[in-house]
Amino acid sequence: MPDRSSGGVPADGTPGRHGQMGADPRRWKALTVCLIAGFVTWLDISIVNVALPSIRVALDAPPSALQWVVSGYAFAFGLLLVPAGRFGDTHGRRNVFLFGAALFALASAAAGAAPESSWLITARVVQGAAAGVIAPQVTGLIQQLFQGAERGRAFGLLGATMSISTAVGPLLGGLLIQFSGQREGWRHVLHVSIPISLIAMILAYRYIPGRPAGKRQRQRQRQRESMDPVGVLLLAAGVLLLILPLVEGRAWPGQGKWLLILAGAVVLTGFVGWEHWYGKRRDPIVDLSLFRRGSYALGTLLALLYFGGFTAIFFIITQYLQEGLHYSALRAGWVSAAFALGSALSAALGGRVVVRFGRPLVVFGLVLVTLGLGATEPATRLVSGQNAAWAIAAPLFVAGVGNGLIVSPNQTLTLSAVPVAEAGVAGGMLQMGQRIGASVGIAAVGSAHGIYAASFQQALLVNIMFVLAALAAGVADVFVERRAVRRPG
Repeated sequence: MPDRSSGGVPADGTPGRHGQMGADPRRWKALTVCLIAGFVTWLDISIVNVALPSIRVALDAPPSALQWVVSGYAFAFGLLLVPAGRFGDTHGRRNVFLFGAALFALASAAAGAAPESSWLITARVVQGAAAGVIAPQVTGLIQQLFQGAERGRAFGLLGATMSISTAVGPLLGGLLIQFSGQREGWRHVLHVSIPISLIAMILAYRYIPGRPAGKRQRQRQRQRESMDPVGVLLLAAGVLLLILPLVEGRAWPGQGKWLLILAGAVVLTGFVGWEHWYGKRRDPIVDLSLFRRGSYALGTLLALLYFGGFTAIFFIITQYLQEGLHYSALRAGWVSAAFALGSALSAALGGRVVVRFGRPLVVFGLVLVTLGLGATEPATRLVSGQNAAWAIAAPLFVAGVGNGLIVSPNQTLTLSAVPVAEAGVAGGMLQMGQRIGASVGIAAVGSAHGIYAASFQQALLVNIMFVLAALAAGVADVFVERRAVRRPG
């Protein structure tokens, strides 16, 4: 498998005072800041899951409101990634990072103080938007500061951090609810990210580098470019139309609501047409030419489909255990520890060997996730009732090992051919696919209700279908890459 990374090329494209690599001596400290930011933004995706039953009782929230608490965060997260990535590319990633972290802390405080469900949903949307501002700065900085094998290791550590934070979130949330009480514990769950955000801001100001002097003239020129507001609105409207009937399906009577999905597809088609037209004149919000770079298109599609299944796993498991089997928040949170352990063991390794094995490593990870999730439902049949959590720990561990071989290796491979000047936008587009996939996946599985075992089985099947679709994209990319290698010239 050929090395598709940009090893040996300085981050700014010029020789540096540290030799050929032009490495910034602060890069590992800057990476620590990035890992803290990645941890807290991904933690807030999953930590709220175990708090949903408490939120439902405390705020008298309907099931659709609980879904919006989760999917609203993911939706706003995804929507802001690309414009924030471009803004960071042109205005300097450190300042944009600091703004996003400050907004995230304020939104977390507002969410924890919510007196009713609509306030909470609004705060969660703002919180997700702030996470969307931070995330592309993180991937852009890794592209900027690291090259070659070091870049793979850096993305591996980021992937391990994200996997662990997503899986540990329910456990930490369960601990906070256990010690703070069911009635008010959910507020502490939402407040836990405030001190972490403040620490990230302090360290970012000290260790994240500002804009290189040689780039300022080009950046001033790009700053005058439009942020493509029409493109942003079309993208937001299209995705929202797709999500609405899925989230509100039980609340809205009749079958006419499903026409919104068709309308969403039409709007998204218009979005692609607009971006193609607008891209001939100015910088579009989504640079469609990026999808002609190697396996970027298939890698982004894989990420969208995989996160449609991956993010929703903890949503449905914690709902099933708490609402169906009456587990405490803490006990339900412990179930995620098996997935977290598997992800932690494999993610850092995946980042180290991805350059050697390439996309087949991701495909192998997807096979493991499919097998793990596929064994979860039979495990609940073999061991039912209060011991079900122990039965699903082993298949979740297998799925966790697979997850660690997917997230960061796919990110490394997908971004490997992207120039550093476009790293923020390209990374933002990749993560936008992840977050949109997550919001659609959470909306698709819905809130478990009625016969919880049957609802859990149906939702798990939806998760598996998303992962199988991602597996198909990964296999296709392996064949496309091999054909390109064999082609003469």
